[in-house]
Amino acid sequence: MSAPTTWAQRRRDRIDDTAGRSLTADALRRLRRSPTAIVGAVIIGIFVLVSVFAPLLAPHDPAQAFPQLLDQLRPGSIPGPQPGFPLGSDQNGRDEFSRMILASRQTLLVGVLATVFGLAAGVVVGVLAGAFGGWVDTVLMRVTDVLLSIPSLLLAISVAALAARPSQTTVIIAVALVNVPIFARLLRGSMLAQRESDHVLAATALGVKRRAVVLRHMLPNAIGPVIVQATLTLATAILDAAALSFLGLGDADPARAEWGLMLASAQPYLDVRPGLAVYPAIAIIVVALGFTLLGESLREALDPKGRR
Repeated sequence: MSAPTTWAQRRRDRIDDTAGRSLTADALRRLRRSPTAIVGAVIIGIFVLVSVFAPLLAPHDPAQAFPQLLDQLRPGSIPGPQPGFPLGSDQNGRDEFSRMILASRQTLLVGVLATVFGLAAGVVVGVLAGAFGGWVDTVLMRVTDVLLSIPSLLLAISVAALAARPSQTTVIIAVALVNVPIFARLLRGSMLAQRESDHVLAATALGVKRRAVVLRHMLPNAIGPVIVQATLTLATAILDAAALSFLGLGDADPARAEWGLMLASAQPYLDVRPGLAVYPAIAIIVVALGFTLLGESLREALDPKGRR
């Protein structure tokens, strides 16, 4: 009895492994053939490279005011592009190009950390609600419903405003909290679907412990949509973080280069030098667009209904 059973188990494992590889290979093939995914990946790739190597790419210290630029500052005039300063000066005589490059690192840091923290907390809530059900599910989902009923930006503003001193940390916490109910609700739905699947019922019937069923059989099969959502959430996290900085709820250090803060600082000078607001605004829009394009393409690639 043991030999046929072992052979059958090996065959089932081989079939499952082959099916998993084929689904992954098919998704990657569809991504490579998708112009939308390619455009999104290129935008994200450039953004990440610029962020990682920002200190090497920036030609000047972003916090330094240059005498040749300060000499050209006038009440109604801010120096524009010139040799050595491709984007000209900001309102304080600093190199705008260097500040744009260094600001990409701050934007990536805030967006990634806020998404990771929100994802981690959302996964915990979603697993508890989807795996155990009952009163645990009811309590957690009612709290989630309350958070989802509040507009995301309004909730982030409310959380950030509670801080005694605005900082980059408060922005990360506020944006992460906004994303927790999104991930929790999505994972909870996937976990509920997995609870009724054949392999979970079989494992339960064989006496496998609940912890092993949840972590080894349910969660790995339910986490896919959540990972895709995390890619899309990065775009909204960047937008929300920029909005908080624009409203004065982010890092108050004027020497720190951050796109949202640069956009807010440029408002009084729109008539004099609109480029100070246009540059960070375009950067925020393009980066958010890149994550959105890649996330939507990844969702379509992993959608079983779109397979042929």
